[in-house]
Amino acid sequence: MGFWNKLFGNKDEQKVGGMEDFMTLIRVYFQAAMAADLGITNLAALPDLRVFKTTLKVATVNNKLGVGERSRCKNMLKSMYGMNDEFFKEIDGSLRKRCKKVQDAQTYLLQFQGFTQEIMMLTGNLMKFKLRLPGFMKKAIYTMTEKTVNDIFNKNDFTDTAVLKSVVAVREYNRRLGFSQKWITDFVFKVVMLAKKEPKPAQDEK
Repeated sequence: MGFWNKLFGNKDEQKVGGMEDFMTLIRVYFQAAMAADLGITNLAALPDLRVFKTTLKVATVNNKLGVGERSRCKNMLKSMYGMNDEFFKEIDGSLRKRCKKVQDAQTYLLQFQGFTQEIMMLTGNLMKFKLRLPGFMKKAIYTMTEKTVNDIFNKNDFTDTAVLKSVVAVREYNRRLGFSQKWITDFVFKVVMLAKKEPKPAQDEK
């Protein structure tokens, strides 16, 4: 499993397949899709894709960067995390509508990074103690995640100034990215469930 540690930068092999690994593969998928759709050939501009390709020795298909890498990454996300075809279709659709030229790629990636950071911080803040439910209560956690995401996009009577500011930021990011509430719910739910499996930081602190 040495190549997993190299790919994901993990020191502990037992952590392979966790939340950080999931986010790494998501970034790889985005970058591979961009390379395939926009004809990007400079791997230096796509750092996560470069590590993925060289570490797993993914062959270039039909002399076009991103085609084989996207397929390989998609299969890994399906097998390791249970992501379905609809999840990838939304990503592909968002990219094709908003990345018309190579220059759009970096802007899109920065927007997605900001979106993921903001949405996870916001949902964590709004769900609070509800996130303490045990992992086996998946249906209950998914329902609560779905309601929270719905509130973020449709509720306008938030009283906390910081929450309201974050809600506005999330809506603006998604106006530019164009993901459905179902996609966002599935994404947040997956990260939440993976986070539950991570060791508590306090265990490693003195």
